[in-house]
Amino acid sequence: MATADSAINEISSMALPGLGRALVVAGKIGQRAAEDIFAKAKNSRTSFIAELTGSGVVSPFDLAHIMSQAFAAPLLDLDAVDIMRLPRDLLDAKICQTYRIVVLGKRNNRLIVATADPSDQDAAEKIKFSTQLGVDWIIAEYDKLSQMLAASSATATQAMDKIIGDDFEFDESTIESITDTTDPSVSEVDDAPVVKFLQKMLLDAFSMRASDLHFEPFEHSYRVRFRVDGELREIASPPVAIKEKLAARIKVISRLDISEKRVPQDGKMKLKIGPDRVIDFRVSSLPTMFGEKIVIRILDPSSAKLGIDALGYEPIEKARLLQAIGRPYGMVLVTGPTSSGKTVSLYTCLNILNKPGVNISTAEDPAEITMPGVNQVSMNEKAGMTFPVALKAFLRQDPDIIMVGEIRDIETADISIKAAQTGHLVLSTLHTNDAPTTLTRMRNMGIAPFNIASSVILITAQRLARRLCTNCKMPTDIPRQTLLEAGFQEDDVDGSWTPYRPVGCSTCNNGYKGRFGIYQVMPITEEIQRIILRDGSALEIAAQAESEGVRSLRQSGLYKVKLGMTSLEEILGCTNV
Repeated sequence: MATADSAINEISSMALPGLGRALVVAGKIGQRAAEDIFAKAKNSRTSFIAELTGSGVVSPFDLAHIMSQAFAAPLLDLDAVDIMRLPRDLLDAKICQTYRIVVLGKRNNRLIVATADPSDQDAAEKIKFSTQLGVDWIIAEYDKLSQMLAASSATATQAMDKIIGDDFEFDESTIESITDTTDPSVSEVDDAPVVKFLQKMLLDAFSMRASDLHFEPFEHSYRVRFRVDGELREIASPPVAIKEKLAARIKVISRLDISEKRVPQDGKMKLKIGPDRVIDFRVSSLPTMFGEKIVIRILDPSSAKLGIDALGYEPIEKARLLQAIGRPYGMVLVTGPTSSGKTVSLYTCLNILNKPGVNISTAEDPAEITMPGVNQVSMNEKAGMTFPVALKAFLRQDPDIIMVGEIRDIETADISIKAAQTGHLVLSTLHTNDAPTTLTRMRNMGIAPFNIASSVILITAQRLARRLCTNCKMPTDIPRQTLLEAGFQEDDVDGSWTPYRPVGCSTCNNGYKGRFGIYQVMPITEEIQRIILRDGSALEIAAQAESEGVRSLRQSGLYKVKLGMTSLEEILGCTNV
């Protein structure tokens, strides 16, 4: 161990964490590559180990073996550990989630702790401070640690029962004292049951990779649901008496007016997940018959930095999109329903375009993902900051690229089109079903065909489909006629590929794990421009696009079925013929 430590200390760049230096010494990664990954993790506010394993430079399996050798620590396969037998009261669950560690047991005055990064001094100090015990590290694979932490997390209902008990009485002075301060964080009540419950919900949602949390009051019950991989799942049923306190707590830390319960409100809040990672949450309150329904959307800035390849674009679709955003002026539109990934697609494009010599300004309602180097403006109708006002201001500030969160009215559309026609690249979104109907939707808004044809250069429609779990997916037999009715061509049903179906295992959600995009990327060619100028229908535009090799959303989805990425049922459910 002394030899490894001395070698590690000889690495020239002391900015790298111990984990990175150990990998450089072991020859598994170059010094420059390690520094690049560390810089990327710092910029995206993620941990070095998460960025390292996520990038695929080092697999969790290889990383565990390297760490075991470098730090002379035993290696353990967590698949052999019974989760139900793990001690639960030796260390706070928040610390375990933050540092991605699992407590295996206690021996005398020392804790036996599984980790993927034994060089993490912050974790060791936090454990010692919290428990007054020493730490003996056991090395485990990072992905298995994450899975075990998610699986061993107690249900929210059990946690709530444990925290408040049957005879809990709410202290009205708690909320009053919090609302009196201008900085809610100053008045944190860490041992308040509602605070603990909310914190657990947010951490559980993040660990389960949920996109939204729904807090829903009813007459005789209260329900908490998470949207995981596009599906809502009931997570907890806390006592109905908690609804007022919980809504007030969420509104306080989101800087909303807790005295206003008659109209909807929107706000934002932050949660520190780890020592160097902060997650933003968008909060929306809605008055219902039995209290305020609160929906919290998780906004992970790192999702916009995954790169265009991670979004699911096929090579030809990717080439069309990159060619469009590489042009000096024109309008690129991203369309689809709510929660179809439009914002992530736009910010992925902005991330590609974000260079020191480019002036980028965005108008959003509200700005969801923070991106350094981009001038972001959130709309505030009460203060008079609307999309048209923001766009007019942008045009007086020498912009190169403008991003409009959504084109909602004729005035916003008119200014955006003029900007696209006068030397600016404009990116925006519309809520339409597919790319061809986007053009007719713009006509219905009152935009002249000439303006549409001369400004729009590409439209991409998208949906999010669930990805089959690679651990448990199974081949299935689908009748030939069913495949043809779904949209496959005769040449596609020749038996050269195998369809799969979801099964379900301990590592996935009913046979699915994660989501990917399916896209219809339609460049506005000269032929399509002619159809627009003569005020042609969406059907004519769709037929012309198909003749030019543009896949429909259904065809794009069926291609993913052929690749074994998802099931036929999933594609039929999220696309129309």
